[in-house]
Amino acid sequence: MRSAITAILLAAALTACRSNDDNADAYGNFEAVETVVSAEGTGKLLSFTVEEGMTLPADTIVGWIDSTQLSLKKSQLKANIRAVLSKVPETGPQLEVIRQQIATQKVEQRRIQNLVKANAATTKQLDDVNAQIAVLEKQYRSLASSLQTQVSGYTSETQPLEAQVLQLNDQLRQTRIVNPVGGIVLTKYVEPGEVVNYGKPLYKIANLSSLILRAYVGEELLGHVKVGQQVTVRTDEPGGKYRQWPGTVTWVSAEAEFTPKVIQTKEERTNLVYAVKVKVENDGSLKIGMPAELKLSNR
Repeated sequence: MRSAITAILLAAALTACRSNDDNADAYGNFEAVETVVSAEGTGKLLSFTVEEGMTLPADTIVGWIDSTQLSLKKSQLKANIRAVLSKVPETGPQLEVIRQQIATQKVEQRRIQNLVKANAATTKQLDDVNAQIAVLEKQYRSLASSLQTQVSGYTSETQPLEAQVLQLNDQLRQTRIVNPVGGIVLTKYVEPGEVVNYGKPLYKIANLSSLILRAYVGEELLGHVKVGQQVTVRTDEPGGKYRQWPGTVTWVSAEAEFTPKVIQTKEERTNLVYAVKVKVENDGSLKIGMPAELKLSNR
């Protein structure tokens, strides 16, 4: 009789231990880092090759927005720049004329200096040549300064136009729709031929190679959770079974909140819990929104 009672108690204890092992420490749902790609330009959507469920690599051009008006405006600005630059004077030929005159007078200066030494010319003749050279050199400096001022003025006049060209180049680049991150297209918001404005959402994409389980643990378990910790994630299988996944805690909330309504019963939703994010590598079986359980490995 005593042996039977002992066996019954041992079986009950083992059952209780198994039941405790099956209990999850937290519950939650899978989510992904979703990126909404929006238009960076305004105009008609000429092409758009995105489809829901499509896998897109990063930095791939997936569409074009009409850039006709931007191209025409850029051409007009370039024509205006050319028109302004056509007014810039040619400094070389004008200055060369005075340089030649100065060179001629210096030749005459040397000739008269030799004649003065031979008493064949007067010093007044030499003074006249020196004065003529001084006048020409002054004219040269004045003309060079005037021409430089004109060139600088016209160059300054083109600078705002060139800045507008650079701005248009940036806007033209933005008419290309470039996929920013690799992943799977979750939602498509527009179709080719539609007119889009700056900031209009075009599609939503997410990298599903790994998902994040956002689970909620009670305050009594918070001390058992830390960033970088390895945990076990369980998802439901047919026949009441579980499939286990290794996970890594990537974030623990610093503030408590009420349990989300989708997690627990009405009574338990009034409890304060802490959100935890667990990164789980996905082989394609895990889906966004799928419920899962979290089992801490250090309990």
